[in-house]
Amino acid sequence: MDLAKKIRDVPDFPVEGILFKDITTLLQDGQAFREAVDRLYVQTQPLDAEVVVGMESRGFIFAAPLAYRLGVGFVPVRKLGKLPGDTLSVEYDLEYGSNTLEIHRDAIIPGQRVLVVDDLLATGGTVSATVDLIRQLGGNVVAAVFLIELAALGGRERLDGFPIISLIAF
Repeated sequence: MDLAKKIRDVPDFPVEGILFKDITTLLQDGQAFREAVDRLYVQTQPLDAEVVVGMESRGFIFAAPLAYRLGVGFVPVRKLGKLPGDTLSVEYDLEYGSNTLEIHRDAIIPGQRVLVVDDLLATGGTVSATVDLIRQLGGNVVAAVFLIELAALGGRERLDGFPIISLIAF
C-alpha cells in the first residue's frame, strides 16, 4: 500500500506559506492506519525499547498503538500546563513560532531504552526538545520514528546518536 497517497496537502495552513501534510485522510482509512502502525512495529520491534514516548498531539495517535504492539508503556510529552504531576519542561522553536513541552519527572527511569514517536519530522524542533527532556531524566533514546519526514527541512540533521526511521519522505 502506498501510504503517501493517503496524505492530503493543505496549502497555507496553519499560516501562509506552510504546506500542511494532513494525516486525517490516512487515519480515516482503517487499512492504511493499520498498515502504518504495523510497518512502524516491524521496524522498531528489534530495538528492544522499554517505553514509547509520544508528543502532543498527533504523535499520540501513532505512539500509543505502537507501545501496545510492542508490549511496553506509553509516556506522553505534552504542551505546557497539561500534565498534573511534577514536570520537567523545555522551550523550543517551531517552523512558525515557539512552544514549551513537558514530561513528568518520574516518567523515565535512568538508563531506560526509549523510543520516540511523532507523526512528522520537519525542522526537528519538537523531537529535539523531547530528546532533551528524555536525556535530562537519564533515558537512552534508541530511535526516533515518524510517519512522515519532510526531508528538505533538514530535521534529521538536528538529531544525532540514534537511528531515525520514517515511513514516508516528501
